[in-house]
Amino acid sequence: MAKVKISPLWLVVISVSLAAAQNPPSPNSNPPKLPTLQQTVEVTATRLPEDPENVPAAIEVFSGDELISQGARDLRGALALATGVEIAPGGDAGPASSVPDFWGLKEFDAFLLVVDGVPWGGAFNPAIPALNLSDLDRVEVLRGPAPVMYGATSFVGVIQVVHKSAADTEKTLDLHAGTYGSGGGAFSLPVPLWGEWVSRLTLEGEREGFSDPRTAYRRGHGLWRLARRPVGPTSEWLNVDLNWLDQNPASPRPRVGASLSPLVPVDANQNMAGAFLNDHRGTITGGLTRIVGSGQWNTSASVSRDDQGAFRGFLTDVADSPSNVHGFREKIYLTDAYVDSHFSWKLLPSVRFLFGGDYLHGTGVAHGADFDYTAPLNGEFAPIVPSPSDLDFHINDHRNFLGAYASAEWTPLERLRFDAGVRLNVTGEHQQVVDGGARTNNQQSRTDVRRGTSLGAIFTAWQRKQDLVGLYVNYRSTYKPAAIDFGIGETGGGPLILKPETAQSVEGGLKGRFLDRRLEAEASGFLMNFDNLVTSTNVNGVPSLINSGKQRFQGVESGVSYFLRKQIVVRGTYSFHDATFTNFVQDFNGTPVQLSGRRLQMSARNVAAVGIQYSPAHGFLGGIEINYTGDQYLDMLNTALTGGFATLGLSAGYRTRHWELRVDGSNLSDRRDPVAKSEFGDGQFYLLPARRIDAGLRMFF
Repeated sequence: MAKVKISPLWLVVISVSLAAAQNPPSPNSNPPKLPTLQQTVEVTATRLPEDPENVPAAIEVFSGDELISQGARDLRGALALATGVEIAPGGDAGPASSVPDFWGLKEFDAFLLVVDGVPWGGAFNPAIPALNLSDLDRVEVLRGPAPVMYGATSFVGVIQVVHKSAADTEKTLDLHAGTYGSGGGAFSLPVPLWGEWVSRLTLEGEREGFSDPRTAYRRGHGLWRLARRPVGPTSEWLNVDLNWLDQNPASPRPRVGASLSPLVPVDANQNMAGAFLNDHRGTITGGLTRIVGSGQWNTSASVSRDDQGAFRGFLTDVADSPSNVHGFREKIYLTDAYVDSHFSWKLLPSVRFLFGGDYLHGTGVAHGADFDYTAPLNGEFAPIVPSPSDLDFHINDHRNFLGAYASAEWTPLERLRFDAGVRLNVTGEHQQVVDGGARTNNQQSRTDVRRGTSLGAIFTAWQRKQDLVGLYVNYRSTYKPAAIDFGIGETGGGPLILKPETAQSVEGGLKGRFLDRRLEAEASGFLMNFDNLVTSTNVNGVPSLINSGKQRFQGVESGVSYFLRKQIVVRGTYSFHDATFTNFVQDFNGTPVQLSGRRLQMSARNVAAVGIQYSPAHGFLGGIEINYTGDQYLDMLNTALTGGFATLGLSAGYRTRHWELRVDGSNLSDRRDPVAKSEFGDGQFYLLPARRIDAGLRMFF
């Protein structure tokens, strides 16, 4: 059993938080909230508050109160019971990150992450390491692309995180400690302001350790939300988010032949002494809403600055030989600016119309250098490697995404609704790559004008009071500019800017509510044809990105939720995903091979989960979660197949009106299977983190 150590950072957080909570709770303090059967609202699908049951698309909403009852503190925990979605923890972006899987496509940059209405990561990659899940109102999950509302940044799904409003008056203190020296705390409370303005502040700090030696992350985070109470027809809001993240990365485990190499132990770390992967991000977001006649005008704007640093290495030779690791030192500076403005109104009682436009700008500047060093395969010690002083490899990338969109909802009959939307995308990119060592200076520009469309319909086939069965179908066409990871030499001698990814998809299914809304069920099927998927490869020992021809994604997804009367929630999901190449020729050791019919790497066909949570207002509480991931191929040729695996999570605790004490265990089966492919280490994979035990105290004031 791993020792539980309390880090100095955690002690500071506890001291500050307890000092702020010296006043005893008043008799009128808020008790802990529980998941309830109130009307669920989402805004991701259409930018308008709607019941997910009325939208012709697959969308789920998880309330913050339910996620608190589950003990979720990261994206994998929050979406453990989401239908059709698998979250692999960690990945190339560090132990604080994760790699989601939608429709069988497990790519870090294929989905869109939205936080409080703003694309989080903007024009580049989703900023998952900087994601904060404290003080949540809800998490919305849309499966499939969103080509009209979010355009060229959403492709196979959208995850939107919505924090509590600035007007919320709840005061909470959260403390936790766990295995591998983990611990931290968060404090959320209203902050009085002048006049009509209200605000809410969340402060948190934590250290998370792992079984891998020299692997951990430390985070400090602050979120200040301000809002003005509506004065006449206008309301305004402002958010300030600061995130300071320092990570010590793990090493992926290499594959040799049909399996992971037995020469490299499970928790071996070949990074040099002092390896880091840091991310310091600041974001300011503001907006206003104004009622204009029978319509509503919404405008929001955001600007963020993200300073990243990396000093790490990846095995190139699975042997204890000289110079068996390729190292990188990089400094990356990202700036994003986002503006959206849209107007919605009802033309007729049966017709609602929305039109608007948005603009997303991204500037990325990277300076780096690569080098070789020697490290033991078993990771028994961290070699001392001097950091390069001359970062002579430079990447400058400028992106501009401009879109004009319009959508309409028509309800000709009480039980029938049609949705239609169209978007005109104009995307431009200019990239310059300067290699000081090779004395090369390459530049390339690309502009694309593409249309995105969405059509859908939903029919209520049966209804009795609150219960119903709805049948829906949709068609979506979208595209996405190729990803850029700012990796040193990632182009591999190919074009600087790859072809954009494009996709056309159809989806249909049913949504049902039964037993006076206590039982909710859904089932859907989808088919998506995908062109120019960006995948990672290796050219002359250098990680590179390429377009990989045509793929087909098809499958079925199902889920059921049962809300019992005694604060018991039961959820179960099962999905079958079939992700295959349909036309892609790849070179293997000088021999071109047609991959048609072969499955994509790290795409599990069978994914299932079941969870039971008991959360009374007072007394003992507890829960169980079981997640199953089916077999996956580690290679494009489909010669290296890994078996399926299941993980077990348990929670138990006690709750009163003013506090809650709990213990949560994750991956109690202690599985260490591969869950994510590295884009920088050739044929290397990140493993599922080891068994964890965390104890938590939550106080209400």
